[in-house]
Amino acid sequence: MFRRKLYFELIRYVNNKEALIINGMRQVGKTTLLSQIYSTIESPYKLLLDLENVLNQQYFEDDNYDRINLTIRNLVKADADEHIYLFLDEIQNIKKLPSIIKYLGDHFSYKFFLTGSVSFYLKNLFSESLAGRKYLFELNPLSFSEFLEFKSVKYKLPDENEKANNTLYQTFFPLYEEFALYGGFPAVVLAKNREVKEKKLSEIFSSYYEKDIVNFSDYRKSKIIRDLMLLLLARTGSKVKLTKLSSELGITRITLAEYLSFLEATYFIKQIRPFSRNIDTEIRQTPKIYVCDSGLANILGRASFGHVFETAIFHALYLKKPDSYFGSFLHYYQKKSGIEIDFLMDKKTAFEVKEKATFYDQKKLTRIAKDLKIEKNFLISYHFSKLENVVYGWQV
Repeated sequence: MFRRKLYFELIRYVNNKEALIINGMRQVGKTTLLSQIYSTIESPYKLLLDLENVLNQQYFEDDNYDRINLTIRNLVKADADEHIYLFLDEIQNIKKLPSIIKYLGDHFSYKFFLTGSVSFYLKNLFSESLAGRKYLFELNPLSFSEFLEFKSVKYKLPDENEKANNTLYQTFFPLYEEFALYGGFPAVVLAKNREVKEKKLSEIFSSYYEKDIVNFSDYRKSKIIRDLMLLLLARTGSKVKLTKLSSELGITRITLAEYLSFLEATYFIKQIRPFSRNIDTEIRQTPKIYVCDSGLANILGRASFGHVFETAIFHALYLKKPDSYFGSFLHYYQKKSGIEIDFLMDKKTAFEVKEKATFYDQKKLTRIAKDLKIEKNFLISYHFSKLENVVYGWQV
């Protein structure tokens, strides 16, 4: 059984009193992670419930929360004073669950492990009911190092500060090519051939649409959101001009902004904004949008390879954000002339993504980074390059 990096972090908090809430896109492995933690609990008083199962939902329908407590204790045969480990998967399916969790935690002995796929529900509702009594975690598709573990590959990855020679490049290139083209959803990574991978990606998209879009948005609008999703898959890594895109979809600019917020809250997209010394200007300017997985962009969106590769790099950089970091960790930079840097990380390191890095790319990046007083800069190349200061996707 493969262990995600987040598993080892979560294990440290098993005996803390705070509720552990794991959120993230569908099919990234939240249920598996929850089951793995459940299996480590030696107490007989533990319960794991999938809340997408309507039979399990009925346990939380009673308006009398004391009776809900009795129901749970009867299920695990626990006395009134026993400590119960309660694992609940996909909690967004029970709207009043935050108040139930708060009541049970206030009046009885519980440790909660919760997962969900809708961040605005988890953050907004639980922020009030469990203020100061929860830890939030985000589970993403596999990183490249996790991809290698799932493939049972034992190579030690060099970091971005190591110069990779051609032999090292040829070692990692076939593996990284598969990772970039098909993405990091665990079921896709474990699929044995291209046809099965493509089928799994299609199923992941359909599952997300049916369970998150149809269930948590106005059904009458869901087909427009589906069309928006397909457009974003094809345009991942591009700047999104709301006026133009809303016209294509036949909706208002305000409605489009609401849909984008919803897609971000359900982990289908992430947005980054241009770097600016003025925070108000930064908020107003055109964002770049990256979809949740390079494999979806490639297979379903038929995005250009350059944008597929850039999407894979975006997610690698996104995973570098420290848990304690407050504010925008990633930006892009663009001069009025159109000259651009793909990513600025923590306003200290610049990254430019190229299929094949050239001397001109290197010179341009160095010049702009110097103008911005950026400490470090790297060219990220898909193909091998003899240039200095070039790294590869598997080093990020």
